[in-house]
Amino acid sequence: MPNDAEMEKIVKLAQQDVGALREKINGLDDLSLDLMFRKARSHNAWQDKPVTDETLHQLYELMKWGPTSNNSCPARIIFAKSDEAKERLVSCVMPNNENKVRTAPAVAIIGTDMNFYDQLPKLFPPNPDVNQRFIDNPNLVEPFAFRNSTLQGAYLMFAVRAIGLDAGPMSGFKNPEVDEAFFKGTKIQSNFLCALGYADETGIFQRLPRLAFDEACQIL
Repeated sequence: MPNDAEMEKIVKLAQQDVGALREKINGLDDLSLDLMFRKARSHNAWQDKPVTDETLHQLYELMKWGPTSNNSCPARIIFAKSDEAKERLVSCVMPNNENKVRTAPAVAIIGTDMNFYDQLPKLFPPNPDVNQRFIDNPNLVEPFAFRNSTLQGAYLMFAVRAIGLDAGPMSGFKNPEVDEAFFKGTKIQSNFLCALGYADETGIFQRLPRLAFDEACQIL
C-alpha cells in the first residue's frame, strides 16, 4: 500500500489526467453520438466476417474502465466463438434465438460472479476490508453483483459500437442450463447474452419508438 505522501501524488496525477483530457475534448461529435446512440441498432443478422481474439481483448480493455460500485467488477464473460461453444449455447436458448447464436461471429455470455468480493482487496485499495461487508451480509451480494454486472454488460455493448462492430443483446435463454453448460463448479451465474460481429443490415426492421422525456423522467 502507498503511504500518504505517495497516495497524494497518485491522486494529483489522476486529477491532472482528467483535466488534460478535458482540454483536448469536451464531448463526442454528432456522428459519434449517432454511432453510439441515435442510429445504433440491435442486430440479428451477421456478415460472414470473423471477430478476432485481438478484437475481443480490445473490447475488454475498453469496457473494464466503466464504473462499478466499489470498483467491484463482478462481470465474468465467456466469448463463444467456436462452433462447439455456440452449439452448446444453442441448446440453452429459446427457438427464436437459435439462429442468432449460430450465425453470430461471437456471442458474449455475460455472467455475474457471486464471489466478486474476494477481489475487492485488490480492486478497492482505499478500503481493502470492504469485502467484509459482503461476508457479514450475504443478502447484499446478489442484488449488488447483478446490478453491477449488468452495467458492465452495457459497457461492453458501447465498446462494441465504439470500435465499429455491432451488438445484438438477448435474454431469451434458460439461465440454469447456461450456468450448467458454461459456469459449472463456480459461483458465476448467467446474466444476459450479446451477439457480436459485423451486422448484415438487411436483417433489421423499422426503428421502434422510445418514450419521450416527460414519460420517463422527472426533474425535482
